[in-house]
Amino acid sequence: MLGNVNAVANLAVKDLAVARRFYEDTLGLTQVDAEGDEVIVYRSGTSRINVYRSAFAGTNQATAVTWPVDGDIERIVAALKAKGVRFEHYDMPDTRLEGDIHVMGDMKVAWFKDPDGNILNLIND
Repeated sequence: MLGNVNAVANLAVKDLAVARRFYEDTLGLTQVDAEGDEVIVYRSGTSRINVYRSAFAGTNQATAVTWPVDGDIERIVAALKAKGVRFEHYDMPDTRLEGDIHVMGDMKVAWFKDPDGNILNLIND
Protein backbone atom coordinates (compact mmCIF):
# COMPACT_ATOMS: atom_id res chain seq x y z
CA MET A 1 0.00 0.00 0.00
CA LEU A 2 2.76 2.51 0.91
CA GLY A 3 5.68 0.91 -0.91
CA ASN A 4 5.69 3.50 -3.70
CA VAL A 5 5.06 6.55 -1.52
CA ASN A 6 7.94 8.73 -0.28
CA ALA A 7 8.30 8.98 3.50
CA VAL A 8 9.22 12.11 5.46
CA ALA A 9 11.50 12.22 8.52
CA ASN A 10 10.31 14.23 11.54
CA LEU A 11 12.75 15.70 14.05
CA ALA A 12 11.63 17.34 17.29
CA VAL A 13 13.60 20.39 18.44
CA LYS A 14 13.29 22.88 21.28
CA ASP A 15 14.41 26.01 19.44
CA LEU A 16 13.75 26.41 15.72
CA ALA A 17 16.32 29.22 15.36
CA VAL A 18 19.10 27.00 16.72
CA ALA A 19 17.89 24.09 14.61
CA ARG A 20 17.77 26.30 11.51
CA ARG A 21 21.43 27.28 11.93
CA PHE A 22 22.44 23.63 12.31
CA TYR A 23 20.38 22.17 9.47
CA GLU A 24 21.04 24.99 7.01
CA ASP A 25 24.51 26.31 7.88
CA THR A 26 26.15 23.12 9.16
CA LEU A 27 24.43 20.39 7.14
CA GLY A 28 23.64 22.50 4.07
CA LEU A 29 19.95 21.60 3.79
CA THR A 30 17.58 23.88 1.91
CA GLN A 31 14.32 25.07 3.44
CA VAL A 32 11.39 24.39 1.10
CA ASP A 33 8.43 25.18 3.33
CA ALA A 34 7.39 26.22 6.83
CA GLU A 35 4.35 26.18 9.07
CA GLY A 36 4.58 29.46 10.97
CA ASP A 37 6.92 29.29 13.93
CA GLU A 38 6.32 25.58 14.49
CA VAL A 39 7.78 23.63 11.54
CA ILE A 40 10.59 24.06 9.02
CA VAL A 41 10.56 21.68 6.05
CA TYR A 42 13.91 20.87 4.44
CA ARG A 43 14.81 19.14 1.21
CA SER A 44 17.52 16.51 1.36
CA GLY A 45 17.94 14.92 -2.05
CA THR A 46 14.42 13.91 -3.02
CA SER A 47 13.40 13.50 0.62
CA ARG A 48 11.84 15.93 3.06
CA ILE A 49 12.71 16.45 6.71
CA ASN A 50 10.25 18.20 9.01
CA VAL A 51 12.00 19.95 11.90
CA TYR A 52 9.32 20.89 14.39
CA ARG A 53 9.09 22.47 17.82
CA SER A 54 8.19 20.00 20.58
CA ALA A 55 8.37 19.66 24.34
CA PHE A 56 9.63 16.11 23.69
CA ALA A 57 12.75 17.23 21.81
CA GLY A 58 15.88 15.32 22.75
CA THR A 59 14.12 12.24 24.11
CA ASN A 60 14.78 9.88 21.17
CA GLN A 61 17.71 7.60 21.94
CA ALA A 62 17.86 5.94 18.51
CA THR A 63 19.01 7.00 15.06
CA ALA A 64 16.40 9.34 13.56
CA VAL A 65 17.79 10.08 10.08
CA THR A 66 20.34 8.27 7.88
CA TRP A 67 22.04 9.73 4.82
CA PRO A 68 23.53 7.17 2.39
CA VAL A 69 26.55 9.02 0.99
CA ASP A 70 27.83 6.92 -1.94
CA GLY A 71 31.33 6.23 -0.62
CA ASP A 72 32.05 9.88 0.27
CA ILE A 73 31.79 9.27 3.99
CA GLU A 74 35.39 10.22 4.85
CA ARG A 75 35.15 13.55 2.98
CA ILE A 76 31.76 14.42 4.47
CA VAL A 77 32.84 13.50 8.02
CA ALA A 78 35.91 15.72 7.64
CA ALA A 79 33.80 18.62 6.29
CA LEU A 80 31.24 18.34 9.10
CA LYS A 81 34.00 18.05 11.72
CA ALA A 82 35.54 21.25 10.33
CA LYS A 83 32.16 22.93 10.96
CA GLY A 84 32.22 21.82 14.60
CA VAL A 85 30.15 18.64 14.44
CA ARG A 86 31.15 16.17 17.15
CA PHE A 87 30.82 12.53 16.20
CA GLU A 88 29.56 9.81 18.50
CA HIS A 89 31.63 6.71 19.21
CA TYR A 90 29.84 3.50 20.11
CA ASP A 91 31.24 0.21 21.35
CA MET A 92 29.71 -2.41 19.07
CA PRO A 93 30.68 -6.02 18.38
CA ASP A 94 32.71 -6.74 15.23
CA THR A 95 33.27 -3.03 14.66
CA ARG A 96 36.47 -1.02 14.58
CA LEU A 97 36.67 2.73 14.85
CA GLU A 98 38.75 4.58 12.23
CA GLY A 99 38.79 8.17 13.44
CA ASP A 100 35.09 9.00 13.73
CA ILE A 101 33.90 6.26 11.38
CA HIS A 102 32.69 2.85 12.55
CA VAL A 103 33.79 0.13 10.15
CA MET A 104 31.93 -3.18 9.93
CA GLY A 105 33.35 -5.13 6.98
CA ASP A 106 32.55 -3.04 3.89
CA MET A 107 30.04 -0.86 5.74
CA LYS A 108 31.16 2.48 7.19
CA VAL A 109 28.93 4.54 9.49
CA ALA A 110 29.39 7.83 11.35
CA TRP A 111 26.89 9.04 13.97
CA PHE A 112 26.42 12.60 15.23
CA LYS A 113 23.77 14.60 17.04
CA ASP A 114 21.91 17.81 16.28
CA PRO A 115 21.73 20.52 18.98
CA ASP A 116 18.71 18.77 20.57
CA GLY A 117 20.37 15.38 20.73
CA ASN A 118 18.60 13.80 17.74
CA ILE A 119 20.90 11.05 16.51
CA LEU A 120 21.78 11.35 12.83
CA ASN A 121 24.14 9.26 10.75
CA LEU A 122 25.98 8.86 7.50
CA ILE A 123 26.51 5.48 5.86
CA ASN A 124 28.46 4.51 2.77
CA ASP A 125 26.34 2.60 0.31
